[in-house]
Amino acid sequence: MSNKVYVGNLDYATTSDQLGELFAQAGKVVSANVISDKYSGRSKGFGFVEMSSDEEAKKAIELFNGKDLQGRKMVVNEARPQKPRDSFSPRQ
Repeated sequence: MSNKVYVGNLDYATTSDQLGELFAQAGKVVSANVISDKYSGRSKGFGFVEMSSDEEAKKAIELFNGKDLQGRKMVVNEARPQKPRDSFSPRQ
């Protein structure tokens, strides 16, 4: 298991700091990051939290998956590695 968890179905007003403070209930948070659109800066409604150990990540999933945060039920599970993206090449 990875010590990084995916957190989905977040309210668009949720900040990275709020996410980190919440997940600190499960153990030591290494980083918390709400993903935002690079053009508008608006939250995309999901983020990632890195815990200091696999055990704490598992505890975070058990504690927070399906729990309400700001009126929305969070989806929390193990983060999967990002798939490589195809590079953009213009047609010739």
